[in-house]
Amino acid sequence: MTRSAGTRQSLTSKARTRATAGAGLLLVGALITGCGAEPGEIPLSEIRPDSPTATPEPTQSATPGVVGAANADAHNGLIVSRAYTDATRTTSAIVTVGPDGSGQHQVTQPPERARDDRPDWSPDGSAIAFDRTDPQTGAARLWTVSATGGNAHQISQLCDAASAGADCANEDERAPAFSPDGKQLAFSRSWGALDQAHNNQVQYSDLYLMSPDGTNVQRLTFLTNDKPYSGAVSNPSWSPDGKQLTFEYRTSATGQPANSRAIYVVGVDGTGLRQLTPWELRAGDRAPWSPDGTQILFTTYPAGAENAPGGGIYTVHPDGTAIGALTPAPSTTFYGGAAYAPDGKSIVFTQAPAGSGSDLYSMRPDGTGVAKLTNSADKWLSRPAWGTAAAPAQATQSSDAPSASASASASTSASPSAGASATSSASAQQTPDGKADDN
Repeated sequence: MTRSAGTRQSLTSKARTRATAGAGLLLVGALITGCGAEPGEIPLSEIRPDSPTATPEPTQSATPGVVGAANADAHNGLIVSRAYTDATRTTSAIVTVGPDGSGQHQVTQPPERARDDRPDWSPDGSAIAFDRTDPQTGAARLWTVSATGGNAHQISQLCDAASAGADCANEDERAPAFSPDGKQLAFSRSWGALDQAHNNQVQYSDLYLMSPDGTNVQRLTFLTNDKPYSGAVSNPSWSPDGKQLTFEYRTSATGQPANSRAIYVVGVDGTGLRQLTPWELRAGDRAPWSPDGTQILFTTYPAGAENAPGGGIYTVHPDGTAIGALTPAPSTTFYGGAAYAPDGKSIVFTQAPAGSGSDLYSMRPDGTGVAKLTNSADKWLSRPAWGTAAAPAQATQSSDAPSASASASASTSASPSAGASATSSASAQQTPDGKADDN
């Protein structure tokens, strides 16, 4: 692979900035350009959350330069998703489907037993960022590909073959997310020694930012800095104004609490770190924002085996209030990641009835009007993201997409209103390995 031109910041720089704010110390501008930080340099006790911010008012019109702002004229284009390409589910690729579920098209060609996953659209709909897990090492790297499947290439990684030392051990980069202006990628990075006594939990894991060409790398969070092996950070998602990110923090067997997961929020400058969902809900995966910035979607996952039923899809205000269920509870269905349509009038999500593979479904923002979009249970479509890229003109209804009448009748059960109160789920879970996150 030809590395992109540009200036990559030094991976050994240790520059940091601290400031006080409110009643406690905050990590301000602590965007480290290093390939790892020594344990204890920035104690977790010094990273305190801001007071919750007020829920923003809905944006009535498109915000110039911000893709995803509320806009009645926003184009609901192609949906991108992960799909398995073999019956044993050892290889996965990135596919696109039309907003009605038709025209399914595979856009990446992974090597055998490699896994392409966690796709995200560029704001203009021209490119898709994703991660690819190597079948030999189990480590993931960041890639981009055009919306039509051309120009697939790996983004220059933080640690390359010429690097050495603990800062580059077990290097893993996952879950890229484009900023609303397309000038940055947020992603999760894990590195360090593995805890073989606890399912090979990786030593450090945190959120990073960089330019889409792999330059200007900055460390954003320090959740595991002084608590190695405590958990894994993943699945960032940008607010429509580009000022905040949500992300998943999944604790390990030695974390506090052990083997759980929750959604966090942090400012793009590193300030305002706070937990958004309670541990009892076990929220995970990407937590995307509504185009008007007033709601955040998230999915819950019960303790137990992968793809176990019993979770659900919820919304919450950015200040952590008004958690409401969009899907029925209790449930015998598995629910996966969800995302808003660009115009904010629909949600696409993953659902798998008991004993079946997963497909993509849509619903209104209040949880009503559930309709099945795809008929590809053998491919286990999951982790959808809804972009603005137009479907190819020659695309026709594929055999994988149900008819309109079938979609209309595919609602499996009545959905409660968005204001339904959240219910707690079990608090135990299998230990994460710090790399894989295959819900």
